[in-house]
Amino acid sequence: MTTLYGISNCDTCRKARKFLDGAGVSYRFHDLRQDGLSSEQVHRWLAAVGADALVNRRSTTWRGLSETDRSRIANDSVADLLLSHPTLIKRPVLETGNTVHVGFRDADYQALLELD
Repeated sequence: MTTLYGISNCDTCRKARKFLDGAGVSYRFHDLRQDGLSSEQVHRWLAAVGADALVNRRSTTWRGLSETDRSRIANDSVADLLLSHPTLIKRPVLETGNTVHVGFRDADYQALLELD
C-alpha cells in the first residue's frame, strides 16, 4: 500500500497528489495534522532517511522554536520533537512498501514508482 503523508493545504503535497492521481497510482493520503503520527512511524522514517532529510529547517514552525528545541535535532529526542510539532516534517513523505521518500519531484516519483 502506498501512503502519502502531508498536510492538505501544502502546495507541494497538492502537486504530489495531482501527480499520483494523474499517473493512476492508488494511494492513501494521511494528513499529519488531522490524522496524527505514531512514534513507530517517526522512528521508521528517521531510520530510513535521517533527521537531516526529514526535518524542515525552512518552515515557520522551525523558525518559531527555541534554541533549546532546535538543539534536540542533533540528539535522540528528535522523534519527540517531530511528534509534538508534525509541521516540522518535510513534506510530503511517500511510503511505498519498505521505501520512504521525502519531498516531491516528478522524476523521483516516476523512478520510485517505476512509471513510464
